[in-house]
Amino acid sequence: MNILLIGSGGRESAFAYKISQSPLASQLFIAPGNAGTGAYGKNIDIKATDFEALGSFALEHHIELVVVGPEEPLVKGIHDFFLENEQLRNIPVIGPTAEGAQLEGSKDFSKQFMQRHGIPTAASRSFTKDTLEEGLQYLETRSLPIVLKADGLAAGKGVLICSDLSEAKAELRAMLAEAKFGQASNKVVIEDFLKGIELSVFVLTDGKDYKILPSAKDYKRIGEGDTGLNTGGMGSVSPVPFADAAFLSKVENQIIKPTIDGLRKDNIHYKGFIFIGLMNDNGNPSVVEYNVRMGDPETESVLIRIESDFVDLLLGVAEENLASKTFHVSEKTAATVMLVSGGYPGKYENGKVISGLENVKESLLFHAGTALINEEVQTAGGRVLAVTALKDNLLEALQQATADAGRIYFEGKNFRRDIGFDLINY
Repeated sequence: MNILLIGSGGRESAFAYKISQSPLASQLFIAPGNAGTGAYGKNIDIKATDFEALGSFALEHHIELVVVGPEEPLVKGIHDFFLENEQLRNIPVIGPTAEGAQLEGSKDFSKQFMQRHGIPTAASRSFTKDTLEEGLQYLETRSLPIVLKADGLAAGKGVLICSDLSEAKAELRAMLAEAKFGQASNKVVIEDFLKGIELSVFVLTDGKDYKILPSAKDYKRIGEGDTGLNTGGMGSVSPVPFADAAFLSKVENQIIKPTIDGLRKDNIHYKGFIFIGLMNDNGNPSVVEYNVRMGDPETESVLIRIESDFVDLLLGVAEENLASKTFHVSEKTAATVMLVSGGYPGKYENGKVISGLENVKESLLFHAGTALINEEVQTAGGRVLAVTALKDNLLEALQQATADAGRIYFEGKNFRRDIGFDLINY
C-alpha cells in the first residue's frame, strides 16, 4: 500500500524506518522529510500544515494511509480536512480530529477532561487577562514551587516552574498581560507542582481498544546532571526501570482506561497515539500532560523495541480492529542520544556540514534537523541527529549510543554523555 508520512523530525525518521520494514508498505512518501528519511522512502517538498497540497498529493499518488507525526497539523485539523472532503474521506488518517487534539492543544481542555473523568492529576485553575487579579490572589494560596502553563501550543516553551511567589506573579503577568507566549498564553493554567520522577507511556488506540506501547523516559535539560535550560529533549531510554508491572497496572487502570472511556463518553472519536506524560510519586501515577502524537526523542527508543509489523498495527487503528492484532515488544533496552547544534536551545547556526555518519555501525541514526544540500548532509535545526542503540541491557545500550555519538562531527556539536546513567542502579 502507498503511505504518506507527515513531518520532518527525528520522530518521523523513526516512523519511516519502522514503516519501511513492513511488507505491507509498497511506497512511502514523507512530507517534507529530512536528509535521513530519504533512505526509507521519497521526500516530498510539502509543509506539514499545507492541507490542500497534501490532499492533492494523496489523490494523485493513490495514498491509502496517512500517518501524522507532529502535533501542529493535528491541532489545526488535518484529520477533519480529509473527512470533510468527499474525495479524501476514505483515506484513513492516523491521528485525532481537531477536537481530540485539544488534549494537547489546550492545557485547560485537558485539565477539565481529567477532572471530569476522575483521572489523577495536579490541582489547578485557569485564568485569562480579564481574571489576572484573581490569578495573582490564587497564587498566594498555593504551595511553592508552582507551575504555570500556557494554554495553547508554545513550541515546548510554555511551561514555567516558579519557586518564588514574586517570580510566579511576575511570570503570570508577563504571560497574560504581555503575551509572553503570544496567543498560546491568552489563558494560563496554574497547577500544583507534582513530586516524583517523570516518565512517558504511549498508547495506540482505534477509539475502542488500545495497545500500550513501551514506556520511556526523556531528558529535557541541555546540561549533564539535568542542569541548564529546557530543550525539546536530549535523549531517552526505553523501558524505564522504575516502571514495573505493578506501577504500569496502576497506569492502565487509573489513567489509560479512564482516558479511552472518557473520550468515548465525550463523543470524541479518537484514532491514533496518546502520549501520557506521567509523574511516579512512590509508585502512584499522576498525569502531567497529554500529547496527541508520539514524543521526540522517545519515539526513537520506543519504536525499535516493537517487533510486530508496525503498519499492520496502524491498519488496526484505521479499520477499528486493533484488538485482533498481534503485538510483541523486545525485552532489550534502547537508548537514544541527541546531537544538537552549538548554542541550542538558544541561538544557533544552520548549514554546518556533518561528517562521520559512515562511522556508526552499531547504532541507528535518526535524522532530525538535517538537510541534503549539494549532496552534503548539513545541520538544519537545533536538534540534529538521534543516535539509538538497542542492546541486552541499559548499560550496554547507553555505552554504545554515547560512543557512536562521538563518532559524528559537525562544527559546534553538543550532546549529553550522561543520558540514562541515573537509572543504572534501579
